[in-house]
Amino acid sequence: MMTRIKHVSTLFLALGLTAGLAACAPAGSNDAGGEGDAAVAECNVGISMPTRSLERWINDGEGLKEKLEAKDCTVDLQYADDKTDQQISQIQNQVAGGAKILVVAAIDGKVLGPTLESAKEQDVTVIAYDRLINGTDAVDYYATFDNYKVGQLQGEFIEEQLGLAEGKGPFNLEPFAGSPDDNNAAFFFSGAWDVLLPYVESGQLVVPSGKSPADNEGWTAIGILGWKSADAQSEMDNRLQSFYTGGDKVDVVLSPNDSLALGIEASLDSAGYQPGADWPVITGQDADVANVKAMLSDRQSMTVWKDTRELGTQVETMIDALVAGNEVEVNDTETYDNGIKVVPTYILEPQVVVKDDVQTTLVDSGFMSAGDAGL
Repeated sequence: MMTRIKHVSTLFLALGLTAGLAACAPAGSNDAGGEGDAAVAECNVGISMPTRSLERWINDGEGLKEKLEAKDCTVDLQYADDKTDQQISQIQNQVAGGAKILVVAAIDGKVLGPTLESAKEQDVTVIAYDRLINGTDAVDYYATFDNYKVGQLQGEFIEEQLGLAEGKGPFNLEPFAGSPDDNNAAFFFSGAWDVLLPYVESGQLVVPSGKSPADNEGWTAIGILGWKSADAQSEMDNRLQSFYTGGDKVDVVLSPNDSLALGIEASLDSAGYQPGADWPVITGQDADVANVKAMLSDRQSMTVWKDTRELGTQVETMIDALVAGNEVEVNDTETYDNGIKVVPTYILEPQVVVKDDVQTTLVDSGFMSAGDAGL
């Protein structure tokens, strides 16, 4: 079991972290990972997002760019098409173009160290955005959601929907995990598997495909590289065709995000499953428009919503502090160890959204329009 990851969620409960109790790290101080206390010379920001293939990254990048440009910051927003060499090249070009602050959502959190260390030598401050950057001291801050809790919410939703705590079962489960090169995918899976594995071990949840990790560390064996819907669909096709040929049905699918859920849902459609009593419980994450529509049509059971507008606002606040030479607000200085340092972090809370919450939570908040949601 990944006890360090599990500690993320329990730490919040123990400390009762809120924005009002947040710790602050001096902008550019050694405790925060930078050098000296001087303000950043200018608001010149490079934003590096991993891909345009997922709706959330488009929204995150464009939203933060708009916030910063409204404050007359110079902003260079780049998308790396899920190619690590392209992301490295784009970051190098941003630094060469004068960026003094980098906001980086890494494709692979293990390969950016040398590039960011070169940027640090040029007095560039680095904020890791939603995905921790590992193996380097050149990351100054981290802004994210409680990613362990994302998975925990998914696991608890399955537990409640199936009545597992009341002893109901057995149910056929097919678990999926996220991209093996995404640091967050381990947190998502561990949060869910800490809830579900005991029911697998008791026999209340049965995994006919055999793709059931013995512990949290085995999640990469069922990971879908790049979070691609088509690959999740192909994998689900294989499982259905190989392990559900005798009339058995899938009762529940653990999908860590909405992109994988779309592929899984397409596979079930092709296999003849019909929304209603025949349709499995399916989890997700991100509240993508297509998946919200899937919830409204009873093809997806829930999504874990991370209001990325709040994440963008928090990063904007960090950048404001850096430019002014003020303290940068964080609320966790213990949890996120990247192998070289514990990165000062601001963590936000995710929440479950189901069909009945679409209007009140997503539309009324302005996250999406009623028309986009299909209401």
